[in-house]
Amino acid sequence: MAAEKKILVVYYSRADENYTVGNISKGNTEIIAEMIAKKTGGTLLHVEPAKEYPKGYDDCINVAKKELAQDARSAIKPVNVNPEEFDEIYVGYPVWWGEMPMPMFTFFEKYNLKGKTIHPFVTHEGSGLSGVARLKKVTGANVTPGLAIYGHVAQNERDKAQKEVDKWVK
Repeated sequence: MAAEKKILVVYYSRADENYTVGNISKGNTEIIAEMIAKKTGGTLLHVEPAKEYPKGYDDCINVAKKELAQDARSAIKPVNVNPEEFDEIYVGYPVWWGEMPMPMFTFFEKYNLKGKTIHPFVTHEGSGLSGVARLKKVTGANVTPGLAIYGHVAQNERDKAQKEVDKWVK
């Protein structure tokens, strides 16, 4: 009998002022991450920057744009699990400026995920699966076809988002 795979759902998500739905108490990506964790029985891991992004949307995207231009590696808070101990990893983030938020790069450089299976999922408002191409290069992992869900769908059409998750998660 084969051992059961250990599944991790790691994500970065931001609440506060959002591009299309105003102020939100839970980030779009967090909503999808929770759906995936419930469906897979996976462990949730929220990547959090050591210094929070500004609460206002315009201020936040300006900081994110500067970090991207500088290829910055934002410090992240310590995590309570070792990602290297998991077999399959679902990786989620909002698409910012066509890329993963920089704290995700910090996370991937801190942990060795080479040879792991990564299932990417993103929330966006038109950028689709942006940033996924670099995911394989950064992690050295086996990256499977991803899932892209509009942020406003995650917030306001949860049943529709759940159906997309259910169809994607194997």
